[in-house]
Amino acid sequence: MSRTFRACCLLITLWMAAAAAMAQDNYRAQMKGLDEQVQEVKSDVLSIAADLTRLEERLLYPSNTQVSLFVVMEPDESFRLDSVQIAINGEAVAHHIYSFKELEALAAGGVQRIYTGNVPTGEHSIAVSMAGKLKSGSDFSVSETFSIEKGVEPKLVGIRLSGPGAGGTAISVGDW
Repeated sequence: MSRTFRACCLLITLWMAAAAAMAQDNYRAQMKGLDEQVQEVKSDVLSIAADLTRLEERLLYPSNTQVSLFVVMEPDESFRLDSVQIAINGEAVAHHIYSFKELEALAAGGVQRIYTGNVPTGEHSIAVSMAGKLKSGSDFSVSETFSIEKGVEPKLVGIRLSGPGAGGTAISVGDW
């Protein structure tokens, strides 16, 4: 083979390698651009979802009929909460079985919104039942019924739970 032919082959090979590298760089740039567009779309979708959730809450729970129930727990090592059931005016509205992580959060001072719904203005009955285990391993359950007064404004009700060794009532309800 002649030197010229070899040089031409080498030049063609180098040119093909350079073209392949340019094509690969172009592909990477396109993928990066697509990735950025996907991230923008994700951000837009999350923003729209948050707006829809707020709108849904306003439509489903107008402020003049809205009632929200929140659960808090006193730090108490004498029992472990397993579940809570809540009824308003005799109708079951919430039932929750707690996971270990949820119990940790409640014990650390966390608050759980267990129910949001609609009730007309006036007096209403709230029945709260909780079940759990005592430190000794035996089952523990208690139920209490409370009255609340719903006005025109949204009603926020706190349900405070504690074990039998807390000295007071195991369940108390109050306005927030």
